[in-house]
Order: sequence, then C-alpha cells, then structure tokens
Amino acid sequence: MFRRTATSTKGHSFLHVIKLVSPFVMVVVLQAAIAGFSLEVMSSVRAYVAGEAMWSRSQKNAVYFLNLYLQSGDASQFTQYQASLAVPIGDEFARWALERDPIDVEAARIGFLQGGNHPDDVAGLIWLFRYFNRVSFLQEAIREWAATDPMLLELSVFGEVIRSELENGPVRDASRLQFLSSRLSELNTQFTVHANRFSTVLGEGSRAIKLTLTGLNIVTAVTLILLLIWHTRRLVLQRQAFEDALHAEKERLAWQASHDWLTGLSNRRAFEARLQSELDVAAAGSLGLILLDLDQFKNVNDSCGHLAGDSLLCQVSRLLQQDRHPRDLVARLGGDEFGLILPQCSPANAVDIAERLRRSLELFSFAWDDRYFAVTASIGVTCIADASTTLEGAMRRADAACYRAKEKGRNRVQVDGGRPDVIVVAARPREVARA
Repeated sequence: MFRRTATSTKGHSFLHVIKLVSPFVMVVVLQAAIAGFSLEVMSSVRAYVAGEAMWSRSQKNAVYFLNLYLQSGDASQFTQYQASLAVPIGDEFARWALERDPIDVEAARIGFLQGGNHPDDVAGLIWLFRYFNRVSFLQEAIREWAATDPMLLELSVFGEVIRSELENGPVRDASRLQFLSSRLSELNTQFTVHANRFSTVLGEGSRAIKLTLTGLNIVTAVTLILLLIWHTRRLVLQRQAFEDALHAEKERLAWQASHDWLTGLSNRRAFEARLQSELDVAAAGSLGLILLDLDQFKNVNDSCGHLAGDSLLCQVSRLLQQDRHPRDLVARLGGDEFGLILPQCSPANAVDIAERLRRSLELFSFAWDDRYFAVTASIGVTCIADASTTLEGAMRRADAACYRAKEKGRNRVQVDGGRPDVIVVAARPREVARA
C-alpha cells in the first residue's frame, strides 16, 4: 500500500515537472529548428552563389578556349573548351532533372557534380530547388539560368561547326574568321548579362532570407523570454498563494487551538494564558475574574437533545459578549461553564457586571420546538490586586464563589474575598417553562 502510494506520488511529481518544463522545451526545440533551418537555407544559397561563380568562369573559359582553337587550330585548346563547357551543361542537366515530374534526384546529383559543385553542397542545392523554386527570388534566378540554355546549345553547336571547318585546315577567309570571332564575343556578352542578373537576384534573395530568418530567431527568442517571465511570475504567484494558504492554515489552527469550536469564544487554554498574563501585571490595577455556570442546563439537553443544548450555549455566548470592553475576555471553559476576565476593573464594577449578566440571563427565554426554557446562572466573582496571586489560586477562589452561589439556590452572584455576599435572587423562580 505504502509502496503504491510512493510510486503514485513520484509519478505525479514527474508529470508535474514535465508539465512545467514542456513549454520551455518546445520553444527551445522551435528555436533550434529555426536556427537549423536558417543555416541550411543560407548554406544552400551560398552553394548556388558558388556554383554560379563556377558556371560563369567555366562558360568564359569555354568561349576563350574555343576562340583560341579558332585562331590556332590546336586540338588541345578544343579539349579544354569541351571540359569547360561540360560544367554549365552539367548544371543544365541537373536543372532539367529537378524540373521533371517525377524529379530525378540521382540525375540531378550527377549533373551538379559535373558542374563542379562540392559533393557536400549537392544535397542542399537539390533541397533548395525542390522546395523553394516558387519563392520569388529563386524563381527569377532560375528564369535567368534557363535563359542561357539556347546560348549553351549555340555555343556547343558553334564548337562543332568550328571543328568541322578546321578539319580541312585553318580558316583562310578573314571575313569568315572575323564573323566567328564576333559571334563568340556576342555569346560571351549575353552569357555575362544573364550570369550577372542571376548573381544579383541570388544576392538580394540571400539578404532577404537573412533578414527574415533573423526576424524569426528574434521572435522565438522574445517568445522564450516572455514565456520565462510568464512562467516565473506564475511560479511566484503559486508560491505566494501557497504561503498565503499556509499562513491562513496556521492562523486557522492557531485560532482552533485557542477558541471553542462551538461558540467561537476563547477556550480554557487561551483563558488561562490570558489570566496568567494579567496576573503578572495585577499590581497595575484591580483584576476582575468571573466564573459562570448555567443552571439546569442538563434539562435542555435531556428534554430536547444536544442540538438544542448547543444552540443555547451559542446564544448565551453572544449575550455574554454584549457591552464588553475591548480588553475584556469572554471564554467557554467547558460544558456550560463560562469565564470572564475584566482587566483594571474595581470590585464594585466587577460585581455590577456580574449582576447585569445574571439579570440578562434571567430575562432571556430559550425556545426550541415550541418549548420555552428559563435560563439562569450561578456566578462567582473574585477581584485580584495582589501580584503574588497564582493562576491556580485565582481560579480556585472564583470557582469556590461560583460553587457557593449554586449551594445558596442558584440564579445569584457570589463574591469571594471576605467581602459581604452579594446575592440577587430572581424575581420569579423558573427553571423550565412548559410550551
């Protein structure tokens, strides 16, 4: 049983920890994903920029070596022309493979490798083309790239034409030679225009992507900070609520420890503690102590039950608290016994207060289920001005006075301390009145 409870508590604690940290984990994972995505996009764009540089350089070399071959007829120059031309043609084949439906990834990989791209960059080149070819800057760059296809074809055909003409020996016709050279120069200029546009578009796109991804990273970072602030505030509020609840519980327990649960009056423990503190400074003034026992309370309990008795005790407690000074203390000492502490109260005032309480109770009629009961009390009064009086001695004197009031017929006030008894008998005897 205990093991199951401990295991359940551990499982609940673990789930609570997961619930607390999960928002942070999600934001951190999102931040990491955005950072990874940013790096991948920027790396792929950089690969395209590097590929364009390789493409442009190879294209210019192809024109250069073909022009040299036209002038010299040296076969090695033509071989270099073919090797240079293979680079842009490889990139062209890669683009065609990626534009097919379905995409031929392997053909695209072979084409990019033939285009002189680094093997580690090929996957990023394919990924960026496949998933972002509809993005405006990349779409425009691809359009400029595709515009060079007819020129590559013309350059390739041009090379074969020149080689076929040079198989019969050098070109003797100066005008023919001038025409071929001019056309090569025009092709080179056209290539350069498109290559520059391609490079410009990629540069602008790269900067736009950088700003966008930087903004996303800032937003996620701010979100993480706000989440941290919110979560910290939540924890602080929870802690404050817990401390408030703990403080309220301590106050409740302290109140329960010092008060009677039924009437809300102070209990015997609090009464004795207060009496002791008043006795410690009794020399500062006379201290009045009153003990009060309800007469025939047992009749109410026996006739109507304990609920009626409890109701009577609550009503009596409210009556005893009427017209009390702020420093006075009214307590239920147990059963039907009540006590009052009257600081700085002269003996005459203490007796007067006790008599007024007796009279108020005598005039009070308790009703329960159409039955009416007279309520009277036996009251013992003692006044203390000696700082040497102990708690036990003070209680004993007041209790003895209360006992003598009961012995003398109840419904009266009995004063301790060798003073003349002050006995007030009710104007009409009454214990229980019929309904």
